[in-house]
Amino acid sequence: MKKYLIPLILFIMTIFTTLFAGALQQGINLFKEPMRLWEGYPFSISIMTILLGHEMGHYFASKAHRTKATLPYFIPAPSIIGTFGAFIKMKSPILTRKALIDIGATGPIVGFILSLIACIIGLKMSKIIPLTYGEDMFMLGDSILFSLLVKFTLGNIPAGQDVLLHSVAFAGWIGLFVTSMNLLPVGQLDGGHIAYALFGKWHFYISRTMLFFIAALGVFYWYGWLVWALLLVFLGVDHPPILVWESRLSLSRRIVGILSFIIFLLTFTPTPFNF
Repeated sequence: MKKYLIPLILFIMTIFTTLFAGALQQGINLFKEPMRLWEGYPFSISIMTILLGHEMGHYFASKAHRTKATLPYFIPAPSIIGTFGAFIKMKSPILTRKALIDIGATGPIVGFILSLIACIIGLKMSKIIPLTYGEDMFMLGDSILFSLLVKFTLGNIPAGQDVLLHSVAFAGWIGLFVTSMNLLPVGQLDGGHIAYALFGKWHFYISRTMLFFIAALGVFYWYGWLVWALLLVFLGVDHPPILVWESRLSLSRRIVGILSFIIFLLTFTPTPFNF
């Protein structure tokens, strides 16, 4: 019972914190009007669906390969999105390269698809407004994919104007950003699992090269990458060996691995936030 209770409590808490974040994004003062909390539901439902889809992708892939895994643990937080994400914990080793590809890639691919849907729906509800500069201006960076989505959904944005994202589109943007961060081919991130399954011992060099790249981005673009690089060093940049090293991965698994890194390139945002 305990294995269900804690994930359920955290899930419910995160629903409330994401509702709170969604309401604040709409300019609602919840300290004066707490009953309007429910108005944050477009963002809350969107971000929770994306995160849950990502983690359940990992969970069901783990089950399919008889790897023990916990249910998703959501992390409620007093942040602009109301959460620090979610994770599942592996309780037994991943045995094969095929399992490593499936478990590593399924979560990001599911999260990517859900984020893509949220972006398209949310952009159709977004507004184009005059661009004003001020001390409290907060802007989001664009990945290759998000730029294309804006162009095909809203057309060319005139000079001096910008897009005011609907909260559903913002949730989709966050989903794409989280997907790219998870697909970094470093350590035991999802991208690290995939890189190890595809390239074996070359993971050692790929992981360290990418870590250096992220640290450099932190120096020249966005300081948050430095924090992420330090966290990755703390978590470890190496990958534990697997028990069964198949001589050759199937073509379908190699395609999934390559597709995952294409998604990474399309969703990666060098400067995610501009203040």
